[in-house]
Amino acid sequence: MSPSSHKIVWNNCLNIIKDIVQPASFSTWFEPIVPVRLQNYVLTIEVPSHFFREYIEEHFIDLIGPCLRKELGSQAKLEYSVKVDSGSKGVPVPHQVKGQFQNKSVSFHRSSDEQLASPYVIPGVRQVKIDPQLNAAYSFDNFVEGSCNRLARTAGLSIAEKPGGPFNPLFIYGGSGLGKTHLAQAIGIEIKNKMPEKIVLYVSANLFQIQFMDAVNIKNKLTDFMHFYQMIDVLIIDDVQEFAGKPGTQNAYFNIFNHLHQSGKQLILTSDRAPVDLKDLDDRLLSRFKWGLSAELLSPDYFTRLAILQKKCYNEGVEVPKEVLAFIAEHVTTNVREIEGTFCSLLAQSTFNKQPVTLELAQSITDKLVSLSPHEISINDIQKTVCSYFGLSPDSLVSKTRKREICQARQIAMYLSRNLTKNSLSSIGTMIGGKDHATVLHSYNTVCNLMDTDRSFRQYVTDIEKRLRHG
Repeated sequence: MSPSSHKIVWNNCLNIIKDIVQPASFSTWFEPIVPVRLQNYVLTIEVPSHFFREYIEEHFIDLIGPCLRKELGSQAKLEYSVKVDSGSKGVPVPHQVKGQFQNKSVSFHRSSDEQLASPYVIPGVRQVKIDPQLNAAYSFDNFVEGSCNRLARTAGLSIAEKPGGPFNPLFIYGGSGLGKTHLAQAIGIEIKNKMPEKIVLYVSANLFQIQFMDAVNIKNKLTDFMHFYQMIDVLIIDDVQEFAGKPGTQNAYFNIFNHLHQSGKQLILTSDRAPVDLKDLDDRLLSRFKWGLSAELLSPDYFTRLAILQKKCYNEGVEVPKEVLAFIAEHVTTNVREIEGTFCSLLAQSTFNKQPVTLELAQSITDKLVSLSPHEISINDIQKTVCSYFGLSPDSLVSKTRKREICQARQIAMYLSRNLTKNSLSSIGTMIGGKDHATVLHSYNTVCNLMDTDRSFRQYVTDIEKRLRHG
């Protein structure tokens, strides 16, 4: 291969990656990487530090792997050259770390030298241990509970106690980065801890599709494929919306679903939308998705966001000033992934530049990663928006009337005021009808409960919050 081949291969990979990851993540985690050489299907890349390499391995290797295999074929391997500050004018010392991509297909516990050619087993052989493909970091201990996820988390804990019970299947849905994969895997981890004999398997819908197509194209493998999945005690399928428009895959999963459900085995699915909103899926499959419990994950409120950041500090063993955590929790509001990404970028910048974590650094990072609101949302803004949404007069919202629609609108205004402003409960109560802090707290809890149980009500609150955030 020519001397410049390593640059061409890496640039081709970056062109794909750039369209998938967020611009800020690409800038932070991919632009610093330098391709060094390409030899015998091994691409060597130079990264700034061990921390950087570990972060790439944990968060992006599943993305880099397919890109590199696309360029170099199935023999592709990745090697790192890690810069280490030697203390002598910053001369980098190369450190080689071999990292062959894991083929994330289902594998069995074998000796390290033994390669498994396919994810299938001989039908009926249950003594073979199946790797559940679970990430230990996605445990319930690391999953922060809030009003945005309480129903789904509670259902998950119930399933972990008794798989195959009333919440079967469990259909977890919500926007990107809200913790669907984390929660689904946490259930699998908890079941495996409590019942080691259970065969638990996590697989993405995309990988399931690839395995199915491989089975169709290899003689006598389709039967093995079906038998393999019918052996599973707890089957977790992630991003099931990707089955859309793939009738063959849907039919295979339909038959696997029926067999497992009738056998009392647990099924867990995640999707970026509710079953009713899924398109290009067989009606008989959609009807089965609705058999158990559908639980939505919502964007975390301020207190949940703050708790997530505090948990990250604990897990990373770092101390971050309270005002920095509060600032991030206040301004990074979209999803958990964005919160964690901002936090990791903050630590990375602090480490690379050898500077303390300050509010100014947090502001700089946040400016680059998220779009800050052009103006601070006030309680007055919230009252006006709520009244406009429900067609009420501003006077009615602060009146003493107990009409249901007005009381509910007032409670929503108090809920949003607590989540979107810095005002105390007493201040919120004073400005919205002269109520005390206990009334505001009661209203907040009432709205949280209704959002967990009433989809229409939850949509009201979501719509109003969007109006407020986008002016």
